[in-house]
Amino acid sequence: MLTIKNEGIVLRPLYDFEIGGVLNPACIEIMGELWMFYRAVNKENKSTIGFCRFKNNELVERFDTPLLVPEYDYEKEGLEDPRITFLNGKYYLFYTAYDGKNARIAYATAEKLPFFKKRGLLLPSISYEKAGELFRSTDLSLRYKAFEERYQESRGKDILLWEKDAFLFPEKIDGKYLLCHRVLPGIQIVSFEHFSDLTEDFWKNQLSHLDQFTILEPKYWYDSWNLGGGCPPIKTKSGWLLIYHTVQQSSLGRVYHASAALLDSANPLKVIGRLENPLFSPSSEYEKSGVVNNVVFPTSAILEGDRVMIYYGAGDKMIAAKSVNLNALLEELSPRS
Repeated sequence: MLTIKNEGIVLRPLYDFEIGGVLNPACIEIMGELWMFYRAVNKENKSTIGFCRFKNNELVERFDTPLLVPEYDYEKEGLEDPRITFLNGKYYLFYTAYDGKNARIAYATAEKLPFFKKRGLLLPSISYEKAGELFRSTDLSLRYKAFEERYQESRGKDILLWEKDAFLFPEKIDGKYLLCHRVLPGIQIVSFEHFSDLTEDFWKNQLSHLDQFTILEPKYWYDSWNLGGGCPPIKTKSGWLLIYHTVQQSSLGRVYHASAALLDSANPLKVIGRLENPLFSPSSEYEKSGVVNNVVFPTSAILEGDRVMIYYGAGDKMIAAKSVNLNALLEELSPRS
């Protein structure tokens, strides 16, 4: 049995621009400090990205206005759920761009933090219907079609492919970037040499072979609804450690859990192991009761010595942390001899 340590609440709403909640942070270690870029929700339920810094677990700086705000039509209703990766001297911040109807992946870059330059959308405007025609020709289950129909019913037949939970791996493999993303209900990884390669033809090819790039799908009781990429992975002696979220459809409604998987170092499309039960689940009052109840939503994992610090959104209202021993978690994920 893994021992999960509850590190408690890290950040609560304070300023007007985040009065509706602070959640789902992108965290990175900079010169012994923890720098946090987080989703901030105002009273109109529109999201921006806020910024703060911690040193020795103490808050040392917090911007009283958003760091990143909507500027373009594709993000006019909010910038959500950032993830951050440092790779080859550059910081990449991925976020969900929401226009009030469609959720798409956008990104920004920086060579020196905390200020970023937006680079635009990663996916072209592919309708869910067109995307569905492409990936329905693969060996994926009918659950993929069910999500397509669900979004078309709730948001219209012209809804674009619903994409969230994207981030880069912190290393290239065979000279290529690795991008983790999510076509519901699974988690996928694609590789590319240049960001300019991410054209409509590129994505049509990926969607036409989606089963070949899908690493995790619903399998256990606690991921009965869907999964989503959580934290940019940590490279370990045993492989890439991926902390992610799952959604269970239960008598309480949807319950969000945290889980973990181990991916092959040289080929992350190969899954070495995954947890049969959650890494952790909503248990504290601030996780079970919030803007959305029963939510733990991990988005950053930082290695501190022999422990993995996991930062997550709790109840879609505040940011909390838990930690776990790295070696114990790797042992749990490794195949039994």
